[in-house]
Amino acid sequence: MSSSAVGGRPRALPSPRQPAAGHRVAVLAYPGMSVFETGIVTEVFGLPRPEFDVDWYDLVICAEQPGPVPVVGGVSLHTPYGLAELAAARTVIVPGVPDVTADPSPELVAALRTAHARGARIMSICSGAFALAGAGLLDGRRATTHWRYAELLARRYPRVEVDPNVLYLDDGDLLTSAGSAAGLDLSVHVVRRDHGAAIANAVARRLVIPPQRDGGQAQFVEAPVTADPDDDRIAASIDWALAHLAEPLSVARLAGRAHMSPRTYLRHFTRATGTSPIRWLIDQRVRASLALLEETDAAIEQIAGAVGFDTPVTYRHHFGRIMLTSPSAYRRAFRTDAGRPT
Repeated sequence: MSSSAVGGRPRALPSPRQPAAGHRVAVLAYPGMSVFETGIVTEVFGLPRPEFDVDWYDLVICAEQPGPVPVVGGVSLHTPYGLAELAAARTVIVPGVPDVTADPSPELVAALRTAHARGARIMSICSGAFALAGAGLLDGRRATTHWRYAELLARRYPRVEVDPNVLYLDDGDLLTSAGSAAGLDLSVHVVRRDHGAAIANAVARRLVIPPQRDGGQAQFVEAPVTADPDDDRIAASIDWALAHLAEPLSVARLAGRAHMSPRTYLRHFTRATGTSPIRWLIDQRVRASLALLEETDAAIEQIAGAVGFDTPVTYRHHFGRIMLTSPSAYRRAFRTDAGRPT
C-alpha cells in the first residue's frame, strides 16, 4: 500500500469503499483543470444514493502524480490516488487535458491502454478525447469533442472519425462527449446503461436536468435563451407532444399547436432545441418505451403502438439506432420488479 509522511512517520493512505458491485469509477484530475470538470463526475457517480436499492459506484479521483493538483482559482485538489488506481478501475473518465496541442504523457498512455486491455469502459469529456486519441484507443472509431477542438482533433489524429456535431457518442467500451455540460448527458446515459431508465431519470431529477438528451443532438444551439415569444409556443407544443406520443404526430400538426406554418415551426424548433421535430419525436418515443420494457410484460408490438410507432419493425429500427441494442435485449438486461433490476 502507498504511504505518505506525516510528522516524519509513514501514514497509510485510505482505501476507497468497496461496494458489493465492485464498480469503481476513476476520474483523472490534471493541473489547471476546472473544478466543474470533476464535479460533473462526482455529482453523478460519487454521491451516495441510498434511495436506490442497488450497489452504487465507488468513485476515486486520480492524478498522474498523487498529491496536490493545482486547479482553476488558485487552489489545489489533493488526491492520494495515481495511475495505478486509474488503470485498475472498471470505468475510467478523462474530463479534459491541460494542453490540446501536446501529447499525453507515456505514463498516462500506458495506464489508459492497460485499462482498455482489461476491458474497462473509458469515457472522455470535452478535450479529454485528446488523451484517448493520443493513446491510440480511438483509431478507427467514431469520437466527438467540444466543437472548438474538433478540427484540431481530426487534424492531429487522422485515424479517428471525428463527429463535431453531436453531444456524445457511445461506442460500447469507448464513450466521448462534447463540452463540459455534455458530460452530464453522457454520465446520465451511462447510469441508464448500468441501472435502467427509472434510476437514470431519478438522478437527472436530482441534478435538475432533462432525463436524457439524445447523444445525436447538435452541440451548438443557435438561440437557447431568448425572449422571443415564438419559443414559448415551441415549448408549449413540446409539452403537448409529450402528453400525446401515442397519437399520429407530424410537423404540420405540431406547427398547428404552435399556431405557425410548418416551415416557420421547423426553423424555430431547430433553433430552440438543436434538432428537428421528427428526430426529437422519435427519440422521445424510444425513451418513453424504456419504462414499459422494464416494468411491464407488454409485448413489443403493444409497446411500439403505445408510444406511437406505426409498426414494431419501425420501433425496433429506431430503438437499435438510439440504444445500440434491441428492445428484447434491453428488457432482459433491465427487467425490473418493483423497480429492482433482476
